[in-house]
Amino acid sequence: MAEELLWKPSEEFKTTSKMYEFLTRISEKYYLPDNKYQTIHKWSVNNVGSFWAEIWDFCNIKFSQRFDKVVDDPKKMPGAKWFSGARLNFAENLLCRKDEHKALIFHGENSVRREVTYLELYDEVRKVSAGLKRLGVKKRDRVAAFMPNMPETIIGMLATASIGAIWSSTSPDFGIKGVLDRFSQIGPKVIFAADGYYYKGKKFDSQEKLKSILHDLPSVESVVLVNYTDTLDVKSMPKAIGWEDLAQETEEMLTFEQLPFDHPLYIMYSSGTTGLPKSIVHSAGGTLIQHLKELILHSNMQSDQTVFYYTTCGWMMWNWFVSSLAVGVTLVLYDGNPFYPGPESLLKIADELNITFFGTSAKYIASLESAGVIPKNISDFPHLKVIASTGSPLTNESYEYVYRDWKSDVQLSSIAGGTDIISCFMLGSPTLPVYEGEIQCRGLGMDVDCFDDDGKSLVNEQGELVCKSAFPSMPIKFWNDEGGEKYFNAYFSEFPGIWRHGDNVVISDHGGVTMYGRSDATLNPQGVRIGTAEIYRVVENMEEVEDSVVVGKKKDGDELVVIFVKLNIGYSLDEEMRTKIKKQISTNCSPRHVPAIIKDVPDIPHTINGKKVEIAVKNIIHGQPVKNKDALANPESLEFYYDILG
Repeated sequence: MAEELLWKPSEEFKTTSKMYEFLTRISEKYYLPDNKYQTIHKWSVNNVGSFWAEIWDFCNIKFSQRFDKVVDDPKKMPGAKWFSGARLNFAENLLCRKDEHKALIFHGENSVRREVTYLELYDEVRKVSAGLKRLGVKKRDRVAAFMPNMPETIIGMLATASIGAIWSSTSPDFGIKGVLDRFSQIGPKVIFAADGYYYKGKKFDSQEKLKSILHDLPSVESVVLVNYTDTLDVKSMPKAIGWEDLAQETEEMLTFEQLPFDHPLYIMYSSGTTGLPKSIVHSAGGTLIQHLKELILHSNMQSDQTVFYYTTCGWMMWNWFVSSLAVGVTLVLYDGNPFYPGPESLLKIADELNITFFGTSAKYIASLESAGVIPKNISDFPHLKVIASTGSPLTNESYEYVYRDWKSDVQLSSIAGGTDIISCFMLGSPTLPVYEGEIQCRGLGMDVDCFDDDGKSLVNEQGELVCKSAFPSMPIKFWNDEGGEKYFNAYFSEFPGIWRHGDNVVISDHGGVTMYGRSDATLNPQGVRIGTAEIYRVVENMEEVEDSVVVGKKKDGDELVVIFVKLNIGYSLDEEMRTKIKKQISTNCSPRHVPAIIKDVPDIPHTINGKKVEIAVKNIIHGQPVKNKDALANPESLEFYYDILG
């Protein structure tokens, strides 16, 4: 495991952070020996009720009625009851600011740019909330969005939450089946949709796709159409009204329905690469308090900052990012291809807008390096304090690239958690150093551990990521899972009373976390557990390899390691290349990591959010069906894997 120190916070950076203020407060109030992060983390998981009560107060959660009790039983998983007696509204907390400060700056590739102040945002939410009520939307109704990452999507969500209805969104590049697999489970009353979207400078019409979706979605009573690409045709769309008709001027005041802490806010979806996506229901209070902890403390966001995350509305990072409005920051929204019109596009926006927090995926950072982009040649990014990365493990090479070619004095905050918890198990802290290949720390209040197969804790050894105590952003339930069986089986069947997340990790003795990929895609040749990310870190650092996917092939009671590589132009997979790949893996990993089979393919399957789809490839080579190809960005790529091994 890498231990190379890449960055340490300056004394000023550390001591002016909200994290430092909070750690010091807890240390002094509870007479702890010091205010070091690991000391306070240990206290936070041993004193669950006290910790979350402190977060409630420190983050200034807005409420109409304070809680009676923080949690009934922190060891009750699933089923712990949080903040009983509290009454609040999620949207009210995100709309505390009502002034001329910029709330949103929107870039639709290079075709559209708009700005929205906090005062304008509040007023638009007021009008759309009134419009939704005219359409008959009430508490617990589902409102869906088939939308780009644009201001109207945020406004629609906040208006929905103000009423106490439940929001669920996908991005417009999803296929018809992918959308129906999600929305048909929850029966939305209203659906928001744009006329189209831009990608790589091209205009894509969403309206014909939407008509097909509506044909098989009988629950929808109203469609709200948003003009984005100037192809809007409201009259031809069944049950449709235009955004302007919904958000028409009205004297009606914006009211925020005061709701219990565990009132449903969002329905999120698992990736659905192995079957119908799970419909995961998240609470308003749990989402709010967890996000505020992560944004204010771990991400060090403050109201004078400009914050960016490259995401679509079908990824949980959109929900996480939008919660930053509660801090009063300026959000930069981007919709489209991050490399259009060139690979430096987002970097130029970051420089132009003085972005403080730049969030993206591990794949984006690797792609920047592969494209030969040297960010520091564009700017020294004087305002940039944090670069956040998620979606898949960040390789050692990407850590080195950021500090060598982007900015040497920046907090590189790799974060990991997911849709299941709409937040993070592990993330950054402005008080801690960054080591190559490591996520800085486990989140405060998150009782994260690493287990072996027998449920025993491991330090500096690879095992299963687990969480041993309840936390507020656990799902309330899965939709249409009345007995809770699907929910229980998803997380608690392996270690009773313990959340098993499905990732392979190593937790170091100083508290850093190294990710080794999904445990359900773990390789097990000759009984030795191998995380696929270990192999990717080596192979995808080779100049000859553009992308790869690693799976296990069952044979004679053992498992063979198989790697499929997509080579860069000008290279071919001859015996010399195979030997080179094997040697690199053997030298940098171990002989047990060396693949028994290496095959070249024209494309590697990824989800729409950029994650490699190992399970689908594994199913194909074992003659098993792939149940949800619509979850993929490039489903046609799967065709290359049928019969490839003979």
